Amino acid sequence: MKDADLFQLGIGLETGAHEEGSHGPIAANSNLACELLDEDRHDHFIRRDGKVFAGTHLIIEVMDGHGLDDEDRIQQAFRDCVEDCGATLLHIHTHKFSPQGVSGVAVLSESHISVHTWPEIGYGAFDVFMCGDAQPWNAVDVLKAAFQTENVRVKELLRGDGIVADEVAA
Repeated sequence: MKDADLFQLGIGLETGAHEEGSHGPIAANSNLACELLDEDRHDHFIRRDGKVFAGTHLIIEVMDGHGLDDEDRIQQAFRDCVEDCGATLLHIHTHKFSPQGVSGVAVLSESHISVHTWPEIGYGAFDVFMCGDAQPWNAVDVLKAAFQTENVRVKELLRGDGIVADEVAA
């Protein structure tokens, strides 16, 4: 590839980015861990129940859903999720497949919401990943209402959990 150097963007820059695999979990007694646990930081990491993590990632499976082939409905569901979760929308992009199905992403200041649908079986695979003060669990009820179903499954992942050791002992 002619512009292969673009793949190196972000590594070792002043942003604090590091080459992948350059360090493991940050020890609880390290200065960096203390800095990351500082409540005054504005990094949008979540500090809850003695844990520090990047964000909450929900895998939401909508089943027996209606309107999963409707691009406008999906875009509106993204907007409603953003509003109800207290997030900040940057951009929405969706693509309608033929003969059916929609893929899409809402890029947020807090991360993203994405989907791929199989309307012929009433199934939509949604990811809702948010950091900071956003409330991603609010998206579950929004998606139930948007696609007229109570049949959803949700799995929660705490992204970045364990990267910074649990709360530093005083």
